[in-house]
Amino acid sequence: MNRINVNYLRKLHYKFVPFMIFPLLLTVFTGTLFQVAVVTGNANNFTWLLELHRGKFGRINLEMIYPFFNGFGLLILGVTGVIMWLQTRPRN
Repeated sequence: MNRINVNYLRKLHYKFVPFMIFPLLLTVFTGTLFQVAVVTGNANNFTWLLELHRGKFGRINLEMIYPFFNGFGLLILGVTGVIMWLQTRPRN
């Protein structure tokens, strides 16, 4: 198997990270906090968290593409990260 150009892969990975870290963290935190609200019986007071979690940001409604954006970004970051990790040689 040919080695993939690691420098190109690193550049691709580092270009995607700034754009993907915020939506992924927003999804994780809003989902977790809303679940805590459900468990404590306060879900009705925190429906705005669920809207953020789904990609509805006030007048900007990204509910149709937000899950695909998150999924595609996570896939790209995961694949490029794993490939870079597999191609590193152990240092002695």
